[in-house]
Amino acid sequence: MKAKARFLIAIAVLGLLMTGPFVVTTFLIWVEMQETERKQLLDLLLSRLPIGTLMTLFGFAIGVGVLHNLFKQYVEGLRGMAEQLRLMLGANRNFRVKLQGPPEVQKVAQAANDLAAQRDALIDDVETRIAEANASVEAEKNRLAALMSELAQAVVVCNLDGRILLYNNRARLQFKALSQGPTSAAGGALIGLGRSIFSILEKNQIEHSLEIIRQRLIGGKSALANFVTTTRGGQLLRVQMVPVLSVAGDEGEPAMGGFVLTVDNITRTLEEEARRDNALHSLTEGSRAALGSIRAAVANLIDYPDMDQELRERFVKVVDDEASRMSKRLDQTMNEFADAMKTRWPLEDVLAMDIISAAQRRIEDKLKLPTKTEEVDDSLWIKADSFSLVFALVFIAERLQDHYQIRDLRFRTVCEGKLAYLDLIWIGQAISSETFYSWEMETMQALGETSSLSLRDVIDRHGGEIWYQREKAAHRAFFRFVLPVAVPVTEVADERSTGRPEYYDFDLFKFEDKSIDLDRKLSELTYTVFDTETTGLEPSNGDEIIQIGGVRIVNNRLLKQEIFNQIVDPERPLKPESIPIHGITEDMVRGQPNIDIVLPGFHAFCEETVLIAHNAAFDMRFLQLKEERTGIRFTQPVLDTLLLSAVVSPNQESHKLDALLERLGISINTRHNALDDALATGEVFLKLLPLLEEQGIVTVRQALEASEKTYFSRIKY
Repeated sequence: MKAKARFLIAIAVLGLLMTGPFVVTTFLIWVEMQETERKQLLDLLLSRLPIGTLMTLFGFAIGVGVLHNLFKQYVEGLRGMAEQLRLMLGANRNFRVKLQGPPEVQKVAQAANDLAAQRDALIDDVETRIAEANASVEAEKNRLAALMSELAQAVVVCNLDGRILLYNNRARLQFKALSQGPTSAAGGALIGLGRSIFSILEKNQIEHSLEIIRQRLIGGKSALANFVTTTRGGQLLRVQMVPVLSVAGDEGEPAMGGFVLTVDNITRTLEEEARRDNALHSLTEGSRAALGSIRAAVANLIDYPDMDQELRERFVKVVDDEASRMSKRLDQTMNEFADAMKTRWPLEDVLAMDIISAAQRRIEDKLKLPTKTEEVDDSLWIKADSFSLVFALVFIAERLQDHYQIRDLRFRTVCEGKLAYLDLIWIGQAISSETFYSWEMETMQALGETSSLSLRDVIDRHGGEIWYQREKAAHRAFFRFVLPVAVPVTEVADERSTGRPEYYDFDLFKFEDKSIDLDRKLSELTYTVFDTETTGLEPSNGDEIIQIGGVRIVNNRLLKQEIFNQIVDPERPLKPESIPIHGITEDMVRGQPNIDIVLPGFHAFCEETVLIAHNAAFDMRFLQLKEERTGIRFTQPVLDTLLLSAVVSPNQESHKLDALLERLGISINTRHNALDDALATGEVFLKLLPLLEEQGIVTVRQALEASEKTYFSRIKY
């Protein structure tokens, strides 16, 4: 009955509207008016018009009000529902239409939700079947990714335009170490998916090597090229290039789809070789004159056996002095050789805990000696030859068990700056200095195996030391190994990372060189999503940037390993009320680089990409105000996820980042940190892309034009 009543009222109102254009115009004006304007109009009419006219107008007003209410419930409600349906179909399949409005509208919403549930069941079934079919292919990709990650050499794969398609962890760390200035300090690097290898290596050398490879392929020879190049920082790199062969060309000749580079930094090796050559030269040339003097003195002593005693003593002293100088020169050369051999020994970056675990397993399995750990830092990395170091630990354990009948062994690690202490602890009788010295110098034997090294050799190989110490109060003693601390080759995985490392993308072989073209598809471009934290909300009144966070989107993937994250010294006090929001304190900004240093690094990080931010006008205003001071201008296109959300969902109440995250089904751990907000904004942008495409917005130009038509684009800072 209620539905029929609303229908009859609607018919009546429509009948009133058919009396003439005046009522239609009145209705449209009434809808557009503000509440205060409506009240003022009513007051004016009541004071000026006769009662009959007022009654007529009152009837019209009732009709207009009823129609406005029906318009809001049905027309606007259905528009909002349509936006929610598009959201559910495209960006967030877990989203459901809210059951609100008249019963008829709610029934439509419920039916849409039921259909969505059925669709999700079908999609899940299809995705399960696809996943099963692709499981073997994905496993191969993961095995290849793992293999590349563990290679000791830096490996970079590029297409023929020099764009980086793949790279392993060694390459990331090596090129990060080569990077100069604030980019390195902010966690950025010279390497990244989609970036040009020519920013690191000379383009002419690579093109020359490619031509050599092409000629060798044509001649049926081994397709390989080598060259040595110098980085901008003066480091020497030895590069080997091999082709990535694709389908044969028209004439049956193998065609290249790209190339693989293996890169070694040989700067230190060449420096060591130069020092060794200088030592040899000093030994040979420096000894030549001394040998001449000795030979002359000996010849005189032989030829004149009856010479005066004083003269004989002078010749003998010449021989003694020259021999002494030669001995010192020889000792010095040998020391330099020993240092060179030490640096050339292949020490690896390993977790100290891995060394201890390996030693524990051998000691417990073979010696049946219980072991424990105490105060072991699981995150401590050392540079070590793991085999010889584990053998040394087992050697000491066996000696202690055989000679002192110890009941158990304990391991402990301590880090002091660039040195790591690995302690081997036991309870029981003390050992003498003579025993310790004999163990240190004898050839090691343990578990029926013999090593060619002594304990001292192992220590010298690591450039470290070993000593024996008593803990008298605890009736304990320990051997302490002093070892060099290392930065880990494989960094601990970021909590944001899942699946394969972000610096692999086996789908990028079709990636082409793309400049920023406003008419290119949104899905084809590379983006930098960024956010800033500031001292306040008024850039024009002196507020400053205190953090910049950025992350790249390549091939429609958010690369969570390729980030820019730098705290900035604002060179002014922070506002106390802003600290609880962003969590950055005065101590955190003290000693950090200022904006003059950070902004050039961020500009380089954003090179050849479209910028994305949420409420971008705010962040861009801070950057624009620094143009005169730093000389840095950001001229690339800027897309705003706030405006894009208003484009695809104009009837939604809120377009704040938190509301978007909830609406699009995106969950993040923290907010109001520049990097975390940039990552969240990147996720939002990728969810908005299919919704924009549904509205025919597929290029950057179309996205910018649509954004400019929204209400929010008028906001200025």
